[in-house]
Amino acid sequence: MFASTNSVALVGVEARAVSVEAHVGGGEKGRLNVVGLPDTAVREAKDRVLAAMSVSGYRFPARSVTVNLAPAYLPKSGSAYDLPIALALLAAAGEIPAGACNVVAMGELALDGSLRTARGGLGAAVVAARMGKRCLLPAEAATEASVVPSADVQMVGTLAGAISAALGEVDSPPPPPPARERTDLEDLAEVRGQPLAKRALEVAAAGGHHMLLSGPPGAGKTMLARCLPGVLPDLDHTSALEVAQVWSAAGRSRTCLSKPPIRSPHHTATTAAVIGGGSGIPVPGEISMAHRGVLFLDELGEFRPHLLDALRQPLEEGRVTIARKGASVTFPAAVQLVAATNPCPCGFNGNFRQGCVCTDRMVQRYRRRLSGPLLDRFDIRVQVNPVDPDAMIGPPEEPSHQVAGRVAMAVSAQQARGRRNRDLARRHLDALEMATGAERLIEGALRHGALTGRGFDRVRRLARTIADLDGSGPVKEEHASQALVLRGSP
Repeated sequence: MFASTNSVALVGVEARAVSVEAHVGGGEKGRLNVVGLPDTAVREAKDRVLAAMSVSGYRFPARSVTVNLAPAYLPKSGSAYDLPIALALLAAAGEIPAGACNVVAMGELALDGSLRTARGGLGAAVVAARMGKRCLLPAEAATEASVVPSADVQMVGTLAGAISAALGEVDSPPPPPPARERTDLEDLAEVRGQPLAKRALEVAAAGGHHMLLSGPPGAGKTMLARCLPGVLPDLDHTSALEVAQVWSAAGRSRTCLSKPPIRSPHHTATTAAVIGGGSGIPVPGEISMAHRGVLFLDELGEFRPHLLDALRQPLEEGRVTIARKGASVTFPAAVQLVAATNPCPCGFNGNFRQGCVCTDRMVQRYRRRLSGPLLDRFDIRVQVNPVDPDAMIGPPEEPSHQVAGRVAMAVSAQQARGRRNRDLARRHLDALEMATGAERLIEGALRHGALTGRGFDRVRRLARTIADLDGSGPVKEEHASQALVLRGSP
């Protein structure tokens, strides 16, 4: 006897349909074989499935059972195939009606028949919506999947409950939607002084520009960077779903879909943790989990140089490709990079208030950790000086929501043109409406060697963003001048 049901496999962040087929035939009594390129966790499913079936009141057939996960060329990993294997096996054995298999299912079975969550619930909902089938998921995965409006997601807690839901005998409660609000964002009103750095933050948010903050300890670099998500526009539904799929592929669920994500890996993180990878099927790294949001690298000079250089290509292309033997996957990585660094190991090089204790050799070795090509990819490079004491004891300054209003207007102007300023290609930059004085100012910086070819384009993008913030059609000379100041020196 034969039966099949449906599940999914994640290839990068893409969810692909998997047919879970079960055949009950002759051969060795009570033997269960799982084929279809399974990993160790999938092979171990047979023990979990047998125990869950027994405690749920079902009998394992007294014949050989073969379970195939098709297509066979696609690697299968994890414990999420327990539930679909159990459904297909029970239907093939005649224990339950074949109609129970007309679903898309995922979930790990405990030995007592209950269901544990599994990675990929959002992908299962996407596949189920595409196939027009009901989707059975454990509670946590069902909550994650509830963001797919066209999917019929059923939250189930046990094997018996999943069978009843698949047969339509019970109406499972709808999964609760994820939280939409986030109130733990830093507010710019808490940052005192630093007018240039705040202006740089506003321009970075409006145009999606990469930003490097350099200065001594305690100047407010980290606080400024953590204020950035609070002034960014909310994600639209399509972008929010993209980000949620990345997080789902990494085995994480987002608590607030509308806000851009911010990820801040520690400087001891490995290349695989930041870029993506791992053993077996690659999983997204921090740069992909920050997709459509902010990747914040605090203490940039402490990161391994080869890790920082590995960021260069993903920053340019907006995606990262991980190649492994037998598998090559691409993860989205359209991030805004924000970094903070000290000028030297002690942090006080060039500080007029506190002397530096580092030798020249120590300073040069520290600075060599940041390659020229990486520094050139920062559109904005700002020196953050110690805070003025009068500003520290003064009243609160402009809050984030006021800055966010100006940023939203600038973003709307860019969207009307068809793309964000950070994505403007050279042909778009050459066609910019720019005043003669602005053109001469930027071209003069290029001729005097203050800008590289890449820097020339990036300054023009910055100038366009500043003009958008001012509500100006053409890029004026003052916009170009401010862009050159924000570009700074490496």
